Amino acid sequence: MAKFRLSSPFNPTEDQIQAANRLVKGIEDAGSPQVLLGVTGSGKTRTMSEVISRSQLPALIISPNKTLAAQLYQELKEFFPDNAVHYFVSYYDYYQPEAYIPQTNTYIEKDAKVNEIIDRLRHRAVQDLAERKDVIVAASISCIYSIGSPEDYRKISLDLVVGQSIGRRDVLARLTALQYQRNDLEQTPGTFRVRGDTVEVALVTGNTGVRIEFEQDTISAITISEGKGQALVAHFSFHPAKFWVTPQQRLLLAIQSIREELAEHVHTLKSNGKHPEAERLEKRTLYDLEMIEESGYCHGIENYSRHMEFRKPKDPPFTLLDHFPEDRLVFLDESHMTLPQLRAMSVQDKARKQMLIEHGFRLPSAIDNRPLMQKEFERLAPRLIFVSATPGVEEREKSKGRIAEQLIRPTGLLEPTIEIRSTERQLEDLVSEVKKEKERGNRSLVITLTKVLAEETSAVLQERGIRNQWMHGDIKTLERPAILEKLRRGDLDAIVGINLLREGLDLPEVALVIILDADKEGFLRNDVTLIQTMGRAARHPKGRVILYADKVTGSMERAIREIERRRKIQEQHNKEHGITPKPIIKEIRTWDLMRKHGGIEEEMSVLQDKKIMEEEMKNAAANLDFERAAIIRDLIKKQKRGT
Repeated sequence: MAKFRLSSPFNPTEDQIQAANRLVKGIEDAGSPQVLLGVTGSGKTRTMSEVISRSQLPALIISPNKTLAAQLYQELKEFFPDNAVHYFVSYYDYYQPEAYIPQTNTYIEKDAKVNEIIDRLRHRAVQDLAERKDVIVAASISCIYSIGSPEDYRKISLDLVVGQSIGRRDVLARLTALQYQRNDLEQTPGTFRVRGDTVEVALVTGNTGVRIEFEQDTISAITISEGKGQALVAHFSFHPAKFWVTPQQRLLLAIQSIREELAEHVHTLKSNGKHPEAERLEKRTLYDLEMIEESGYCHGIENYSRHMEFRKPKDPPFTLLDHFPEDRLVFLDESHMTLPQLRAMSVQDKARKQMLIEHGFRLPSAIDNRPLMQKEFERLAPRLIFVSATPGVEEREKSKGRIAEQLIRPTGLLEPTIEIRSTERQLEDLVSEVKKEKERGNRSLVITLTKVLAEETSAVLQERGIRNQWMHGDIKTLERPAILEKLRRGDLDAIVGINLLREGLDLPEVALVIILDADKEGFLRNDVTLIQTMGRAARHPKGRVILYADKVTGSMERAIREIERRRKIQEQHNKEHGITPKPIIKEIRTWDLMRKHGGIEEEMSVLQDKKIMEEEMKNAAANLDFERAAIIRDLIKKQKRGT
């Protein structure tokens, strides 16, 4: 069995070692959950990697969004180059769930656009979990949704060996049962084609092909091709092309079970005078069953998952966690955000499903196709570690004091200084402070409560000669990195935003964070949010924060007290070790194509075809090479403009 091997050019810091020691001991004791309280810039990912390496346990790291999950994935790939590191997030580019609004008698059909590349990445993760132990998965919170039984996934797999007595037709039938589709004209992931005594399969995971050669009813050779390379192998295992696959003998029993539930619920609806609802339910369910009987699949098959998996009513669904070995590590990254998401998902899903069931759009068993509830999740994650710079009350209570603090940054940087100022003439004062930082060659962040105030403040700064950009929910996700790069490069002096300037932003040039309306209690101005926002100034040796407020709220008081506590510990550590805080030197990923990325520009100029370039861009994004994807995207834009 392959072991986790941590690879890093830098040794862990003393603070990282102490935090890892405490966490590893807690894992061995197998007690309550633990907390890794690590300030921004302290190297929490390095510590998590140390814990994985020393415990030798497969790990699932859950982030609150796809972007942070991608960032973690990239870092973990560097730390564990010889192990299986995967990216598992929602595969929808667009998703409108099925819903019914009784007030307006409006039925909204499920509408979704699946990102095939992310789907392949999800399959790669699950297939590696079925075959090896040294697996790390960086995931979004969507991993708590059902993806089918791991037992069925493994049981239905097709194992082929050179010399095995099996006919070509039998192999084709088994591939079809795995939801691979025959396509003799075009090879795309999840298809197979037949060439005489040869069967060629394009794996659902992406760029790998498998050629099976037969002599009469015996497999004579198996060849794997990946890119331009080929290799003969003695055996190969084919896993399902879709997660919702059930063995044929169990499928017949599941269909019978669905028919029985349908008959029972139709009777109930009619007894309650809901004849249109009963007719609607019967019609659509029988259509689904017909599709399942013919092909083993139907649109929305996940709504019948309880029957397919022979689960009892209210039993938890099978999720990514069930595909891990029982002995596993689970990290909830940015837990102050991820934990509330975890709590809310099952509640929202249940409310929507109940409405569909009541009005004859779904069977009652559809309610069991759902995300995990928090208690179910915690039972599946006995070795749970909350990771946050600002763990909430719940994390602290659940951990029962098992908190590993990581407050020292490798660079010796301190928490920022904090100043409270009156809101009187705050705009003039704000402009003056941002100008001072501009003259020093530094950057600033200005945090407002509303989009309108962000845009108005941005306009005032622009009028006063301060180059800036507002940034809130109306700025598209892929445009935000470009704005942040402009700030780092010095093309902008400031960014004015709302709640976009919190977790995951690495901006070492920012010396000043200004928070307007700091005394307006609420989600955007509670102690957790304030600490996270103020932390954006902690990557600069002279980082400072100005809070504009007319009173000191409880949240402000708690946030300031915690920042000052950390700063004292950091100052004492620097004094004892003779450390002078140093600025973080972090390469700015350039968007200057001609200077640094002429090779990609030349490569794309040969392709020319817009569709091929777009496919290249998608492939780059799928491999999490966001820099390459951004460059190609800009080239496509240039091509459109004819420049």
